[in-house]
Amino acid sequence: QVQLVESGGGLVQAGGSLRLSCAASGRTFSRNVMGWFRQAPGKEREFVAGLTWSGSNTKYADSAKGRFTISRDNAKNTVYLQMNTLKPEDTAVYYCAASDSRYYLGLTRDQYAYWGQGTQVTVSS
Repeated sequence: QVQLVESGGGLVQAGGSLRLSCAASGRTFSRNVMGWFRQAPGKEREFVAGLTWSGSNTKYADSAKGRFTISRDNAKNTVYLQMNTLKPEDTAVYYCAASDSRYYLGLTRDQYAYWGQGTQVTVSS
């Protein structure tokens, strides 16, 4: 059974940092594009960041550029999202996702086949 399990969410004050982790089990995703999405209450799930299987190509939403960093450790089958200078508008459930593609870095949720259950990030002002 394929599973993506996120961890690292929590409550943090504005300006603080969190590091999210996404551990995969059931199969290896070391040759897949991986991404992070988030969904705030009453809003659509949106792309935050993604990277190709080697990590050599990354994409970020404008809201994440300069503050968030996505990375991966293929030996551990794990993807990370380092979030710095957090803002209240970053409050959302953050989801890890895996694509079936090795190179194409999609920006929409329909381009990802596997999803985690999400982890809550709350940023207080």
